[in-house]
Amino acid sequence: MAYRGKYNNWIDNKYFDEKTREELINLKDNEKEIEDRFYKDLEFGTAGLRGVIAAGTNRINKYTVRRATFGLANYILKNTTKVEQERGVVIAHDNRFMSREFCIEAANTLAACNIKAYIFKSLRTTPELSFAVRNLNAIAGIVITASHNPPEYNGYKVYWEDGAQVMPEIANAITEEINSIEDYSIIPTLTEENKDLVRVLDEKQDTDFIESVKIQVIRKELVKKVGKEFKIVYTPLCGTGNVPVKRALEEVGFENVLIVKEEEVPDSNFAGIEYPNPEDQRALTRGIELAKKEGANLVIATDPDCDRVGVAVKTTSGDYALLTGNQIGGMLTNYIIEGQKEEHKLKDNSVLIKTIVTSEFGADVAKANNVEVMNVLTGFKFIGEKIKYFEEKNDKIYLFGYEESYGYLVGTHARDKDGVVASLLISEMAAYYYSKGMSLYEGLQELYKKYGYFKEETISLTLAGIEGLEKIGEIISHFRNNDIESINNKKVVEVKDFAKGIDDLPKANVLKYFLEDESWIAIRPSGTEPKLKFYVAVKGNDEVTCDSKVSSIKKSINEILNKLM
Repeated sequence: MAYRGKYNNWIDNKYFDEKTREELINLKDNEKEIEDRFYKDLEFGTAGLRGVIAAGTNRINKYTVRRATFGLANYILKNTTKVEQERGVVIAHDNRFMSREFCIEAANTLAACNIKAYIFKSLRTTPELSFAVRNLNAIAGIVITASHNPPEYNGYKVYWEDGAQVMPEIANAITEEINSIEDYSIIPTLTEENKDLVRVLDEKQDTDFIESVKIQVIRKELVKKVGKEFKIVYTPLCGTGNVPVKRALEEVGFENVLIVKEEEVPDSNFAGIEYPNPEDQRALTRGIELAKKEGANLVIATDPDCDRVGVAVKTTSGDYALLTGNQIGGMLTNYIIEGQKEEHKLKDNSVLIKTIVTSEFGADVAKANNVEVMNVLTGFKFIGEKIKYFEEKNDKIYLFGYEESYGYLVGTHARDKDGVVASLLISEMAAYYYSKGMSLYEGLQELYKKYGYFKEETISLTLAGIEGLEKIGEIISHFRNNDIESINNKKVVEVKDFAKGIDDLPKANVLKYFLEDESWIAIRPSGTEPKLKFYVAVKGNDEVTCDSKVSSIKKSINEILNKLM
């Protein structure tokens, strides 16, 4: 059915409520908006949905949430045993507009399909959902969140019984089930008979999760020693992290934790923050201001669903600088290795896992300490998959996993990036350097002197709509189909096209160019936003050299892009 036909169906079909139909009727003269809302169904990607909250098949709303959940339910009913189905599905949600409503819609749809649904009393973090799936022995999990996207977005992520986001094979099968649902009115609704299948969880899940996080502390006595004086500013950016992060920090001994008051309470508008992403220094503006006022040693920010962590530290000039995900990951790698060495716990079969677009900083640290390094595709589910594989084979030990986009997992209690445990370990690491009379920034410089200086930047092109998708495809095709021999006057010594299924990894639409000076460039479309990303990573002897390399490479890429746009 063409987009106009779908639009008319939503207006005429009494299945859709009056508010939805009124919203769409008001668009009758806006052909461009009608086309964008109905030219396709909101895509269920490698882990779920993400889109703008509005009426339409290409938007997230209670109807597209019902449809996705019915597709998931059908997959479970067709591909698992009766005993497995009885284990149920856990659902969590963040603070975004409609998150609680979407959570209830998902739970009711599952119950209508005779599948038990566990929900929390209020918002919870994504890592706690990942933990709860295994803690409750559920068959699957759902998180209602759009992570760090702007306020008008929401999303729907699906997890499998191992606590990791569904892998491509399962995601594709769920997608087939969802795509087969053309008539929304066939989706079953909750009845008196099955309403008891929606269960509300008690606080035990919270306590179990926090205890599993606290176990990951490496230098417990150090935290107790400096925890009273070491000053931390924390902001949950109006999201789910406030209660668990504060609780974890306080229970291990960090007593001097200041919360950014404007961003403490859950808020769907994010207290005016346009882009609640801890990768963006603007999101830490209030936190840094409070740190300057109070003389704090560390600023920590978690994104709305608390799976990502941003960090600002005081530099030698007295200003606060935001560390990159690559820098934090590299430092945590070193801190964990050194801590395990002190306790004689570092095993010969320990493995560091990182993604293919993450810098080599942490990898070089690991290799220098005889720790194996594994690369996986972008998406923390691939790190979770390795953890599961290690446990099944019992031949390797998971040390630490991270990705450049501010996602880290210490421990195996969760199978997704965990902003709670990361906040705790980053605080401990900063307190360790503090006990040595150093800032976290000075600790970073010390590691650079030892392992070389690393610098990374990302070029992001946002290209929305039908034309945007086509342009993204054209740009990737240009790079894939043209033999690029040099970039920034440096010879390309190797090209990896991950669409061919190389390095024992699943196929992925990613290109990576390796240059003769140890620099590399990766090209990848975002899996959650209408963006095309160029990752630039360099290594050198000092900051000036690396800055120059990055600037020159970015200039070369932009020159190519200007010709293609």
